[in-house]
Amino acid sequence: MASDHITEIVVFTALFLLVSGMGFVAARWRRPDTMHSLDEWGLGGRSFGSWVTWFLIGGDLYTAYTFVAVPALVFGAGAAGFFAVPYTIIVYPLVFLFLIRLWSVSHVHGFVTPADFVRARFGSPTLALLVAITGIVATMPYIALQLVGIEAVLKAMGVNGHWPLVIAFTILAAYTYQSGLRAPALIAFVKDVLIYLVIIVAVLYIPAKLGGWGDIFDAAKAKFDATPAPGDGITIAGSGQLNYAMLALGSAMALFLYPHSVTGVLASRNRNVIKRNMAALPAYSFVLGLIALLGYMAIAADVKPISTDGKPDGNTAVPVLFDHMFPDWFAGVAFAAVGIGALVPAAIMSIAAANLFTRNIYKEYIRRDATPKQEAAVSKVVSLIVKAGAVACILALDPQFSIDLQLIGGVIILQTLPSVGLGLMTRWFHRGALIAGWAGGMLAGLWMLYQIPNPAKGKEHFGGSAYPLSDLGLDTKTTIYAGVLALVVNVAVAAIGTLVCRAAKLADGADTTRAHDYFADEGDPKVKELDLTGTT
Repeated sequence: MASDHITEIVVFTALFLLVSGMGFVAARWRRPDTMHSLDEWGLGGRSFGSWVTWFLIGGDLYTAYTFVAVPALVFGAGAAGFFAVPYTIIVYPLVFLFLIRLWSVSHVHGFVTPADFVRARFGSPTLALLVAITGIVATMPYIALQLVGIEAVLKAMGVNGHWPLVIAFTILAAYTYQSGLRAPALIAFVKDVLIYLVIIVAVLYIPAKLGGWGDIFDAAKAKFDATPAPGDGITIAGSGQLNYAMLALGSAMALFLYPHSVTGVLASRNRNVIKRNMAALPAYSFVLGLIALLGYMAIAADVKPISTDGKPDGNTAVPVLFDHMFPDWFAGVAFAAVGIGALVPAAIMSIAAANLFTRNIYKEYIRRDATPKQEAAVSKVVSLIVKAGAVACILALDPQFSIDLQLIGGVIILQTLPSVGLGLMTRWFHRGALIAGWAGGMLAGLWMLYQIPNPAKGKEHFGGSAYPLSDLGLDTKTTIYAGVLALVVNVAVAAIGTLVCRAAKLADGADTTRAHDYFADEGDPKVKELDLTGTT
């Protein structure tokens, strides 16, 4: 009951109100002459330096759902839950390779979204529209899952019902509308300090109370040895190792394609800021490894997840662990860290989705002569609609279904890699072939996800992302991440289609978008100027 958690609720509320106030104040932080443009409202003036970018991208990529779901997966399945650690390490070389290049192009030509780049690169508004819609669809459930993280914390404090979520996201919507990207950038400082504090205390304090790490791992091994499920355990079974590797690789490629990842990078002052951050951000991956270990601590502490409608909610395992192991006041701090951890990514994601709609749907198809002020006004309104849609998902749907939507989202966003990722490296692909590849990969990915059951949850379809290779006629029990297979289909169709289009001598886009017009090498004086000033 909530009456048993008064201290926790007071501390949680106080810290939540503190960061909300910071969100409103952020409108005056580095205040420009006007906020009436997407460069200022949606990208923070493209002026963030190394420290701000480090906290912003870290707060963008490591969400509240990460802090709740990763240890929950370790709690329920063991070593399989650690896939998040290698994938957040793999992602930084990818960002270094691709998004630094995208930053240069975007700053020279005023691109705000990845679909802006695709529109110019391939001369195809249709392909840009598909990239924009894909980004919006994949982002929506991601925002909803931030609410799942907050909901798990509220349950642990005995607060039931959806009204606290509505209040929290109403406040979030208000200060994001006013301050734009500056709000999550400023709040990210508090969020990260709290996260680091809570995790450092947890990995020192909780194991000491549980008898040490040896006892913790023994308890985890005993639990998984006693379960009939073949896929769990403190090590990965042979049949699941390929899926583990491909899930990590596929998730890493998907992460840098999400619109909010691109938004955080484009807000950087110059290329050197991004380079320094790609070297420093793996520190978050170390913390993520510690966060994952909370799942084993919950096993050793004999934590019982809170049940909803008679079903245990695994996402509450870590909040309940904090509630049992920490003093009330520090449990409140820990809950606030998770709750605030939802605000930063949710704000960035809604801004990124709104920018996609404004630049690649509204301006392209509804009002071509829209002024920068009109673009900013539309983006602000759409960001409110996106947040409202995320809240509606939680109110109307089973939270587990939202998790399934996010699983689908990763497979969906991967299908933009040929257009965005490979498009940054080469213009060889034909725009029509890329559209065909996108359609082929999307259909293949959704078909495979539909075929995957989950008997443990009583689901015949969309029960996971591990596709059995035996369904392809191979005599093996090995599974593989469906997103990677779908991407292979996508690239294959795009490559074959390009060869056919080249043979038929079909037009491949406007001459003004050729590679040398949009890309500059490290030695180009224009890029050097951008490195020094961060202006266009």
